[in-house]
Parts: sequence; C-alpha cells; structure tokens
Amino acid sequence: MTQPLPQPSGRATPRIPPGVWALGVVSLCMDVSSEMIHALLPVFLVSVLGASVTAVGFLEGTAEAIASITKVFSGTLSDWLGKRKLLAVLGYGLAALTKPVFALAPSAAWVFAARFTDRVGKGIRGAPRDALIADITPREIRGAAFGLRQALDTVGAFLGPLAAIALMVLLHDRFRTVFWLAVIPAGVAVAVLALFVTEPEHKTDQGTPKLMFRAALGTLGARYWWLVGVAGLFTLARFSEAFLVLEASAEGLTAAYIPVVLVIMNIAYSLSAYPAGKLSDRVNRWGVLAVGSLLLIGADLVLALTSTLAGTFIGIAVWGLHMGFTQGLFAALVADTSSPAQRGTAFGIFNLVSGLALLAASVLAGLIWDRYGSAATFVTGAVITLVAGLVAIALYYGGRLRPVNG
Repeated sequence: MTQPLPQPSGRATPRIPPGVWALGVVSLCMDVSSEMIHALLPVFLVSVLGASVTAVGFLEGTAEAIASITKVFSGTLSDWLGKRKLLAVLGYGLAALTKPVFALAPSAAWVFAARFTDRVGKGIRGAPRDALIADITPREIRGAAFGLRQALDTVGAFLGPLAAIALMVLLHDRFRTVFWLAVIPAGVAVAVLALFVTEPEHKTDQGTPKLMFRAALGTLGARYWWLVGVAGLFTLARFSEAFLVLEASAEGLTAAYIPVVLVIMNIAYSLSAYPAGKLSDRVNRWGVLAVGSLLLIGADLVLALTSTLAGTFIGIAVWGLHMGFTQGLFAALVADTSSPAQRGTAFGIFNLVSGLALLAASVLAGLIWDRYGSAATFVTGAVITLVAGLVAIALYYGGRLRPVNG
C-alpha cells in the first residue's frame, strides 16, 4: 500500500486555496461554540437532568445519524442547484440558532430536541461544504486541503473545551451560563462563511445531465460503494467521544475539568490531521488509514486496561491521533472516487452510512457499558477495528479498493 498518487510534472505543487482556509476558520469557530456545550453535556445530562448512560449513547448516536441522513438530501440538492455555499450558510445558521436552547433546557427532552436540531444543521452543511472544498482544490493537494480543514475544525474542538474549563471554574460550575456564552462564536462562524467564502462557477449544466437521485446512485461506481462499506465498518468501532468523557469522569475527573478530555483528544487530532492528509497525497491513502486503525486499537486497549486518570489521558490522546489519521482521509477518498457533478450526492451517501454506523456503535457501547462496564466497551471497539482492518486489507489486495491509476 505504498504506491504514490500521480503528481503533475513540470510545475510546482499548488497552494491551498483561500476558500479552504476560510471554511477552516468557519469550522473552528463553530466547533468552539459546539464543544463549549458538548464537552459538558454528558455530565450535565447525567448529573443535573438525571439521564442514564444508555440514554446518552442513544442521544449521541441518533443525533449523528440524523445529521448523516440530512447530508444525503443536502448533498444531492447542492449537485442540482450548484449552490453549495447557500446550503452551507443555511446549515451553519440553523446550528447557531439552537445554541440558546441548551441554556434554557429544563429537562433532558429539551436537550435531545436541541441536539437533534443542531445535527440537522450539521447535516445540511456537511456534504455541500466538503463538495465545495473538492470543487476549489486541485486533486494533487486534496488530502492536504481536507486535512487542513479538519485540523482547523479540531483546533476549535479543543479551544471550546478549554474555554468551558475556564468558565466553569470562574462561574463555579454554572453550566447554563457557559452554554449562553457559546452562542457568540457560533454567530462569528456564520458571518465569516457569508462574507469570505466565494463559490466557483459550476459547469454541470453544460453537457452533464442532472440525474434523479436513484439513477445517480447507480453511476457512482463500484469502488465508491466498496469504500462506503469499509468506512461504515470502521465507524462501528468508533463510538461517540461522550464515552471518553464518561470514562474520565469515572476515573475521578471533577465536573469543572471534564472538558480537558476533549482538549487532549483534539490537540492530538489537530496536530495529526494535516500531516496525515499531506502524507496521503504522496503515498497511498489506505496505507495511512492502516496506521489510523492501529492507533484506534491501541487507544481502546489502553482505555480498557488502565485504572488511572493518567492512563486514561494517554488513551484519549491516542484516540485523537487515530482521528487525525482517518477522518480527513476518508473525505479525500470520497472526492477521489466521485465525479464533480455528483460530489454532493457522494458525500451525502457516505455520511449517511457512517452516521447510521455511529448510531449503532454508540447505542451498543452504551448497552455494553451499563451491563458489563467500560473495559468491555473498549475491548469490543478494538475487536471491531481489527475485523474492519482485515476486511479492508482483503478488499484492497483483491483489487476492490485500489485506485484506477494504481
């Protein structure tokens, strides 16, 4: 799995377009807002609103599944309209509008409703945004572009928990006030997107027929569908990060410092996402993904076997590294295996399957946790990752996942 992607000869490698940087800043700001809330949400639900761990797993999995289902329709709609930015603004705007509901919620049902609506916003924006990145980025730096966007997104994902920690200490564990303050960066994200991202002219109307959704599915190609299946299998092993928060809490981390879990994970994630994406532009992407799979197995085993807070932090950091070595690369592979006219649909279907797999993984993790404990949950994740890796190896060497050019 070490064959390099073809590089254009006779010219320098192009720079990452300004629009990718702007979309990265948008992701950063929205993640600051979201993670200020989500870093505290599992503990808020369990300790303040009285929800069970199984309910938290169901919430996280279902919310992500809803986001993924929405991505199918928004992605296809962006192919039809050629208006990816419009849908991205709509999605980010809807997410921003849900933030005050978390602060006002009198019960777990309100939180569930706000979380679902927030994820609908994520679903509306996700596929059009990723397709927009693919539209404006040359293929030879696509891995780096998706890695950069993911890295900036993840910077926000650890700045948000850091802000939550500081505010929880200053405000003496007043969850709702922290949730109110999270509204500010969400508004900034929408403003940056509206003002600083320019969508290129789409040419799909000239000579490229717009297929109905069901017809489009049949033209995405076998390699794309094998990729979707393998990614879904890997996602079954990657349950919600809420379980990392609950593990640290079980090891004695106090409420004010619970957000440090996502800080550790996302620092590792952000530091690895861009280098991993850039590396995948030079060598076969599946080789880099194999490293990410080994990191996930290692993280699961550390979290299953450790009985100390320090060991838990190590496992969380390795979990973050695995995210950096997998998430941006899967996005680049989707772009590699789809045509420009169908990228929105391709990203939407990919995210639907991944979201349904995450729902199953999170619900299963919650059930195992409640019945058998946290160690069994993480061991199960390691076993599923191993199985997914063996399937990917078999398919790759069987020719199902190999690039057309290699």
